[in-house]
Amino acid sequence: MRGLYAIVDVTTLARLDLSVVDVARSVIEARPAALQLRGKDLAPSEMLQLLRALHPICRTAGVPLFANDRADLAALAGCEGVHVGQEDMPVATIRRIAPALRVGISTHTAEQVQRALADRPDYIALGPIFETLSKSQPDRIVGLETLRAVAAACPVPVVAIGGINLERAHEIGRTTHLGAVIAGLLPDHIGKGDLMAITERARALQAALAQN
Repeated sequence: MRGLYAIVDVTTLARLDLSVVDVARSVIEARPAALQLRGKDLAPSEMLQLLRALHPICRTAGVPLFANDRADLAALAGCEGVHVGQEDMPVATIRRIAPALRVGISTHTAEQVQRALADRPDYIALGPIFETLSKSQPDRIVGLETLRAVAAACPVPVVAIGGINLERAHEIGRTTHLGAVIAGLLPDHIGKGDLMAITERARALQAALAQN
């Protein structure tokens, strides 16, 4: 994988009164490297319903779909992978219960990266690289220099996350394999009729982040 790791955040879209499926479909049209559904406030049944709605769209486009946190729901929906945090289900446990899933894990320091690599994830996410508003209590900013060092030494793809927008995407693309984008997928003052603008933004991000 290389390029845009798009994260569709249910809470953000609900606040803007935007359809999760419509926004995700618009992003998928840009053929990002991967798409993750994040629904921190959803009931498991609602999350599963959305994953099952999105997976056929992703599969047709050749875009792997990752569920945030819930390996069980990812497996039930036929997703390609799951992304977990430091406090979520251990990678080794996920390998036992859902061996077909690709597994990514969030890290926030070089030390966490080393611990995560011992579990042989398919990728690690490192961040926040820049200041971010996508989390109410973000971790300490990692910065580009740490990202550069980790990406150069890491045996698996490294996903940069946190504060990445179109202006910063070129630098991230020169530094690591993938850039995760949440708020930056949405143009300013987005409305229900602006779905093509989301596709155009995702295409620009994919192009910037996929550079060698």
